[in-house]
Amino acid sequence: MIDDPMNEQADDDAPVQEPRLWKGMGWTAKVIKNDEDEGWAVAMIKDGEPEPALVGPWTMGRDKKNPKPLDMSAFNTLVKTASEVLRRHEQQLHAQLHKSLILFSNGEELKITLDIVPDDDHPYALLSAIDMAGERLAQVRVRPDYKLSPAKATEWVEADYPAPRGV
Repeated sequence: MIDDPMNEQADDDAPVQEPRLWKGMGWTAKVIKNDEDEGWAVAMIKDGEPEPALVGPWTMGRDKKNPKPLDMSAFNTLVKTASEVLRRHEQQLHAQLHKSLILFSNGEELKITLDIVPDDDHPYALLSAIDMAGERLAQVRVRPDYKLSPAKATEWVEADYPAPRGV
């Protein structure tokens, strides 16, 4: 038999459908013993990620000792739920890192944005003023803990977009 590395790769990507382990659609579902009680849990791990995106209780089997085996319907539901958890987490992170408000100055509507760059060594934020045509009028670097408010934004715009002190 000839070793074919492409065939081995295809085997790695093949779905696994075992009673306590399912792999497919970019996810792995593992039924595990729940350390906190005598029940079972299921962990959903996205391919390439070190930690589960979701861990939840799992149903006991008919013998009330062993877990119910995974099946296609349960796996599909778990994938959908875990994907939603990740999507909500990404939305929350985006909301924490990107803030904006609209203000009127000199008869013009402006969008003021604050985009935090969460660098491990030197985090910072960019404060920008954008007109309604989408043209950036100004951008300055500010501290990552800068608090964007309508009053601060108005003051910044009316002062002709100076860089804040202490940055």
